[in-house]
This record gives sequence, C-alpha cells and structure tokens, in this order.
Amino acid sequence: MTLNKELDGVLELLRSHTSIRDYKKEEIPLDKLKSMLVSAQHAASSHFVQAYSVIHITDPEKKDALAALSNNRRQIESAPVLLLFCADLKRLEYACKKQGTSIQNEILENFLVAVIDTALFAQNFVVAAESQNYGICYIGGVRNNPEEISKVVGLPDKTIPLFGMTVGIPDETQLVKPRLPVDAILHENVYNEEKYDVLLDEYDAQLEDYYESRLTNQKTMNWTIGMSDFLSVPRREHMKSFVNSKGFHLK
Repeated sequence: MTLNKELDGVLELLRSHTSIRDYKKEEIPLDKLKSMLVSAQHAASSHFVQAYSVIHITDPEKKDALAALSNNRRQIESAPVLLLFCADLKRLEYACKKQGTSIQNEILENFLVAVIDTALFAQNFVVAAESQNYGICYIGGVRNNPEEISKVVGLPDKTIPLFGMTVGIPDETQLVKPRLPVDAILHENVYNEEKYDVLLDEYDAQLEDYYESRLTNQKTMNWTIGMSDFLSVPRREHMKSFVNSKGFHLK
C-alpha cells in the first residue's frame, strides 16, 4: 500500500508542473544543487555518451548579461540559481583523441543525440528539483543570442547553449495549464490525423477557459491561435549559421 501511494505521488508530481518566474530570496545550498544534478545524470543516454554540460552562473555580471541577452531579466534577477544547459560533444572529442580517433561532428545523428541527451538530463533535473519543493522555468530565450552567450561563459567549439533554467523556492502560485488530451497524442498502430479537427476544437475551448480564469495575465487566447502565431513566421533563423560556426556542418 505504501509503495502504491509513493508511485501515485510521483504521478501527481509530474502532473503538477508549472513554470515559476518569481522566487523567494532563499539560496539553494550547493550540496543540494549537486545532489539534484547527480540524480539528473541518471537519465537515459544514447549509447551512454552523456553529451551534455551545465553551467552554473554565479557571477553577477555574467548573470546580468544572460538576463539581457535572453530577454528574461525578471525571472533571472529573482532566481537564486541560474543554469545553462548545453549540448556538448567537446568532452567526447577528447575521448576519441584518447583512443587515437576523430569524432564525426558533421553527422546529424551525433548532433541529435547531444540535443536529446541534454533535454532528458534537464527534465530529470526538473523532476528532482520539484520533488524538493523548488520551482523552475526553462529559458528558451538563450537561443536569441547564442553566440554572445557562448562568449560570456566561454563555451568552446562542439558545444551549443540550448536553454537556461531558473531554480528556486516559488514566490507565486500558478494553475497547471491543461495539456492536450491524451487521445490527441496517442495513436494505435497507425498515425490517425482525422481526429484532429474535433479534438482541437475541444482543446481550444478548454484553453480559452483556462486563459480567462487563471490567476495572472488573463487573456483571450486558445491553443491553435497561439500555435499559429508561433509557427507561421520564421524564428531564430541565425541558429543554423551559429550551429555551423561551432563545428557542426551537418549532413
């Protein structure tokens, strides 16, 4: 019975995630931060490459620079911990040199592995942090100025800053944003796109109610409007040339 309750608690933890942008002025002990990162390292890793690094930004000037370059000053200034998650093949380059070989940076698969590894590692960290009653928020704005941010934290070639993350004790309460119904993302045996018209109408209505009734930043919006606004215009077109400049001439 106890085990079942613990498992139910894990499911509830996963379903309770919200993005936190205001934090209490309370530091996270370094040993506790490292313990959560160790737990995060136990995420699955393709062929055990562990192709990620995380930069803990403690220098006030660097923190201020990342706040400006990512256009996320509010939450970065509020948070006691700022992390920068990087897809990293540099360490693997050293591993290959040690064995007298050269890493294949131009292979798209190796790049994808690094990106996926970093995402799995980061999400494991999120679960670890939220299990300790901390809140987090991903900062995709890091990709607004990845070249400048790379210089701020001294990233070498073969490393790409993918996203930042603020961490701390929440100083706000947020309602959990409803996700797509599971039937929209679950397909049996074959992909079924015929269900989308009905399911997306239902989900739009649910999201409209959420946005109108949430605790802050109420607005008239639904999911398909938001996705259309987000995906129908080019975004961060500089990323391709930046990735190339870091030694990833993908093929």
